[in-house]
Amino acid sequence: MPDTVPSPALLSPAAEAGLSQGQAGQPAFAQADLDFMRLALAQAECARLEGEVPVGAVVVKDGEVVAVGYNQPIGRHDPTAHAEVNALRAAAEKLGNYRLPGCELYVTLEPCAMCSGAMMHARLARIVYGASDPKTGVCGSVLDLFAHEQLNHHAEVVGGVLAEDASAMLKAFFAERRAAARRSVAP
Repeated sequence: MPDTVPSPALLSPAAEAGLSQGQAGQPAFAQADLDFMRLALAQAECARLEGEVPVGAVVVKDGEVVAVGYNQPIGRHDPTAHAEVNALRAAAEKLGNYRLPGCELYVTLEPCAMCSGAMMHARLARIVYGASDPKTGVCGSVLDLFAHEQLNHHAEVVGGVLAEDASAMLKAFFAERRAAARRSVAP
């Protein structure tokens, strides 16, 4: 996992101008949320370049980036090497604590149950995600674990930040994969 944050992934012209949200009936988001999500999108690009599903994450504390991560389950031969878990591990190491109170996690795709569980155990204050995941997302799409009253930790959850850019990156990745699969079976 890189120690530096690479240049942002290719975004729509509106996103580059900071205008992708708050236009045409879309909700407006804080500038910091847009900026940190752009860093998460840059991490997703790192995953894509390695042939991994393009999901990126950034952990922030007091307005400063603490750690970054991107999907690496294939390359690491590790089913837990999701972007969020990689970023949480790096943040915990850097801060010297498995608890991350006061930290926020930005991720390009709505977290799954495994990642959400790790976020709860880390005691994150806030989770901000880009694209919704209607198949495995548990911040409201399939389930809403953070709203479950019986669980002992609840974080603020904000979804939809630069969702179009995150979704476009995922769709392009899977379209490319399907096209490559068709080419490999064609006579």
